[in-house]
Amino acid sequence: MLVQAHLTIQGKVQGVYFRWSTVQQARQHNLTGWVRNRTDGSVEALLEGDQQQVAKVVKWCHKGPPDARVDSVKVNYAEATGKFATFEIVPTI
Repeated sequence: MLVQAHLTIQGKVQGVYFRWSTVQQARQHNLTGWVRNRTDGSVEALLEGDQQQVAKVVKWCHKGPPDARVDSVKVNYAEATGKFATFEIVPTI
């Protein structure tokens, strides 16, 4: 089953390669979507793909890369839209 997960990750998550590491994790698990920094210091991601693979990356986001400190992760699930061909870093908002 294909799903979408929209995440907001808070903590020490900028300047610690969180976005790039998320790209690597998503691509390793054949997911599509995007990740970006937000001006409030959080990281936001949209993951689409197989439910089990999405769950693995969501679990990883609760820890993040070695220099990150994740304080909270909000996740909202929905049906996958299928509108993404790749997984990329998109501009900060």
